[in-house]
Order: sequence, then C-alpha cells, then structure tokens
Amino acid sequence: MVTEAHPLSRPAVPLPALRFPAVRHLGPNWYASVMGTAIVATAGAGLPVHVPGVPGLRAVCAAVWVLSLVLLVTLLTARALHWTHHRDQARAHLLDPAAAPFYGCLAMALLAVGGGAVTVGRDVIGTGAAVALDTVLFTVGTVVGLAAAVAVPYLMAVHHRIEPGQATPVWLLPVVAPMVSAALGPLLVPHLPAGQLRETLLLGCFALFGLGLLATLLMLPLIFGRLLTGGPLPLALTPTLFLVLGPLGQSTTAVGNIADAAPGVVQAPYDQGLAGFAVLYGVPVLGFALLWLCLATALCLRARRNGMGFAMTWWAFTFPVGTCVTGAGALARHTGLVAFDGLAVALYVVLVAAWATAAAHTVRGLVSGVLLAGPTPGPAAPRRATVRTTSGAVR
Repeated sequence: MVTEAHPLSRPAVPLPALRFPAVRHLGPNWYASVMGTAIVATAGAGLPVHVPGVPGLRAVCAAVWVLSLVLLVTLLTARALHWTHHRDQARAHLLDPAAAPFYGCLAMALLAVGGGAVTVGRDVIGTGAAVALDTVLFTVGTVVGLAAAVAVPYLMAVHHRIEPGQATPVWLLPVVAPMVSAALGPLLVPHLPAGQLRETLLLGCFALFGLGLLATLLMLPLIFGRLLTGGPLPLALTPTLFLVLGPLGQSTTAVGNIADAAPGVVQAPYDQGLAGFAVLYGVPVLGFALLWLCLATALCLRARRNGMGFAMTWWAFTFPVGTCVTGAGALARHTGLVAFDGLAVALYVVLVAAWATAAAHTVRGLVSGVLLAGPTPGPAAPRRATVRTTSGAVR
C-alpha cells in the first residue's frame, strides 16, 4: 500500500535569490551623505576670510567636491538598482511616513553637487564643463525638488497615517528642497545671455525662496509644538533637530546670493531693495538659527549621555550647519562686519568636525555591513506558560 506523503513533509521550494541584495535596504536618506560632503567644499571655498593655518584650503575643497561627485554617481547607480530589483522595498519607503520625506534629499544632493561645480569644481574640470554640469543638475534637482514638495505632503495627507506626536524635523526635507534651488540658482545667472533669461531665472529663484519659506513656516510650529508637548525625540532621531537649521541658513544664503546677482539684472530700485532685504531678513533669521543650534546641541548631548549611538541621522549635523556657514558669509559680504566673518569660520570648523565624524562612522558601518543590513526582527513572543493545579486542570 502506497501512502501519500503529508504536505508538510515535502521539501520546501527555495525562493529565488535576490539580485543585488546589498542595495535592498538602501534608502533615500543616503543622499544626505552627498549633501554633507558637497557643502564642506562649497562652504570652505566661500569663506569670507582666509583661515589661518590652513594653506591650500581651496585645493582641499576642490578634492572634497570631487568626492561628492563620485558619491552622487555611486548612489544614483545604487538607487537605480534598488528601484529595478527591489521595487517592493522602494514602494514601502514611499508609503512609510518616516522614510518618504527623505526623497527631498535626492533633489538637494543634485543641487549641492551642481552648485559646488561652479563654486569650486571649475578648478578641476574647467569653467565650461562646470557650468554645463551645474545647468543639468540644477534643472533636474529643481524639478525633483518641486515634485517632492508636492508629492510627499500629498502622501502624508492621503496614504500615511500620522499622529500629531509623530512630527519630526524630517518633515522639512521635501519642502526645503526648493530653497536650495533658490540659493544656488543665482550662480548660473551671469552665465546666461543678458536680458529676459537672466531676470527670469533670478526672479524664479526668488519665487522658490518664497515657496520654501512659507512651507517651512507651516512645518516649524508642528515640530516645535511636538518637542515641547511630547518631550525629547527618540535617541536615533535626535540629530534630526539640526535639520531645522537648513531652511534658516539656506534662506539667508538665498537672499544674499539673489542680491549679489541683482545689479544689472533687475531694474532699479529693486536691485537695491534686494540688497537691503538680504540684511533685514538674514540677520534676525541667522540669530534664530544660533538659538536653535544651542537648543539642538543641548538635546543631542543629553541623548548621547543616554546612549545615542551612530545612525545615518548623524549626517544631519553637516549640511544644515554648512548652510549657516554660507548664510553668515553672505551677511559678511553685505554688511562688512568682522563678526560675521568670525562666525562663518567658527561654524565651518564645527562643520568639518561633524563631517569627519559622520564619514568615519559611515565607512566603518559599510565595512562591517551593519548599515546596509535589513532591520532586525523583534524577539519572538514568549510561549504562554501553563500551570497544572493540584486538581489536574491546566490553566
């Protein structure tokens, strides 16, 4: 008599092996490393004074910009593989309210590397190639940034299920991307034909400044209110408090760069009005940025004492601080005050230290494989205990 084997006794059919498993959990937050590297180059090259004891700083900044370009190309390739071979995970990122806002980092990474090409990369690849590269990256980055500024809030409102207590500074990432376009677009104005094209680009950047500013003003009360009523953020998210510095420093940089490009492009008296606005806006906003810097630093030190370890959120210590460096540099140009020179240099020292720390931990995590590993499953639920009573009943 032949008996059929029980279904559970049949050998399991092996699942098909995943292609490029190393990129399965590579999220859009990795673009923050490109942003943080590029800002070290552009902020250093744009310092309003010579940094004593650092000969050849511009050459070092050029090398750092090349590194940011290599990182950008590498990440774009890896993320393309991620979307091609791990679409389920890519869709999961879009539907995750904690991951979707990081799509703003893609736009800002493109813009940061493009702006660095004109600022310092031209020393390596030549002015013509730098302008061409920036034109492409600025155009694509601005389009992606505007798409993220609309799509991510739409997903948060329609598909994500968010509680008021879940507000974090990460929500700023998609809406601040247009502000980065506003700050870096004026660098291309002198390379356009005189007339309508220059004025259109410059005023377009001013419109992007307004878009990013008003969207930030909508988000900041939610974040500050969550901090005061809900207590400190979770340890891993505490470094994201530095993201608030991004729109503050970047908007100060934007109005300064727009004012620099305005003479001969915008009709009088608006060109002079933009110069006045750069100071009247930038000084109080940078003042608030310094206040927030102190608050965020205090909370991060508290989190560190409580056991905060390294995570990719540590890259929030870089790009936002770098925007404050460029913002202070813009105010130094428009006011001539030595105090802003000193502030820019001091913040740049902080930026370099933060970048070196984040980069070292990231390389270590990549070598060990920890950063690209998937989330570890939680512990299994304990089995229900049974107790036999003296009567023989089982509870």
